[in-house]
Amino acid sequence: MIRTTLATIAALLALALPARAADDFIATPTLRASITVTSDVVRVGDLIDNAGSAALIPVYRSPDLGTTGALPVAHVLSVLRAKQVIGVMTGDIKEVQVTRLARTLVNKDLETAVASALERRFGLGDAANITVTFDRGIADMRLDASNTGTLQPVATRYDGRSGRFDIAFEINNDNNPAPTKLRLTGNAIETVEVAVLTRDIDRTDLLKSSDVAVERRPKAEVTGEAASRDRTLGMQLRRPMRAGTPIRVADIVKPDLVQRDQNVTVIYQVPGIYLTTRGKAIESGAEGDTVSVLNLQTKRTLTGVVTGRGQVTVQGASQAAPMPAAVEQTSSLRRDETPAPAPTAAALAQSLIQTPASPAQIAQAQIPQVRASQAPAKSE
Repeated sequence: MIRTTLATIAALLALALPARAADDFIATPTLRASITVTSDVVRVGDLIDNAGSAALIPVYRSPDLGTTGALPVAHVLSVLRAKQVIGVMTGDIKEVQVTRLARTLVNKDLETAVASALERRFGLGDAANITVTFDRGIADMRLDASNTGTLQPVATRYDGRSGRFDIAFEINNDNNPAPTKLRLTGNAIETVEVAVLTRDIDRTDLLKSSDVAVERRPKAEVTGEAASRDRTLGMQLRRPMRAGTPIRVADIVKPDLVQRDQNVTVIYQVPGIYLTTRGKAIESGAEGDTVSVLNLQTKRTLTGVVTGRGQVTVQGASQAAPMPAAVEQTSSLRRDETPAPAPTAAALAQSLIQTPASPAQIAQAQIPQVRASQAPAKSE
């Protein structure tokens, strides 16, 4: 019986010793050198480790959103003692850095939110083409870090004539069931990217890289299709234009490679023959345009296509009438007649230069040679 009682007492003592040792060990509160907070107050538990039951006691107002403040250690200890928190280990800390976290909405984020709310509404186009200007020069906006939701438009008003907008947004809050409300006002207009002249340009000037810049202009200022910068380079204007003027597709044309009254090279081309002579342009034309040219030797007017700078080509073969069949050509030959000799290349060239060299005549100049080769005279 005595042995059983002693064993029981020994067991109870063994169980009681660890608990008593745990009670004897109390974690020492230790000051932190730097802290971050998300609320508008700094609590004891933010400043020191092992604050125990005093952790939730507020002691300071937090710095402004997104900023950092410094607290001298002596002042911190004085405030903690007033809250019955003593025995705080400070080590070699001289001051405590307190940073208040925040969610920052930069101006670009706000512009994007407004443009997205107006996209394809009220007669506007894509959000990327909507330029937003806020009232009172709204810059970056800081919100409590608990506002983690996206900007959701809940009420949108827009005046298409003045471009004025008034949009209310809501942002979900992690610490509050009620969302944070935000209201933005200003102007929004649809713009287009357009090539703009950097200097005064005359009609005869070719547009160079330095003559054209790219800007965004209100869509209402650019009637018709706006011209891209790449499309304008190397082109001419239909009329003189001043610096800063946006360029439309309708304002540009291919450059005139042939000017009116300009001396040009006239090229005659038929199968197997290539001749050149001098001429005078009666009208201006760009590459591919059909223009009239005066042959300076024959004093006749020709029609050709502009194929280069100061160069007009007369394509005779493409305008020739269909050639009659060879059998029909031989039916008019009598038995005692022989075919006419084929003209030499020199004779054909001479006839092209000294006679009115219309496309039809150039083509007909080859017919005797074809007759001779395809239709020999009949013999008995």
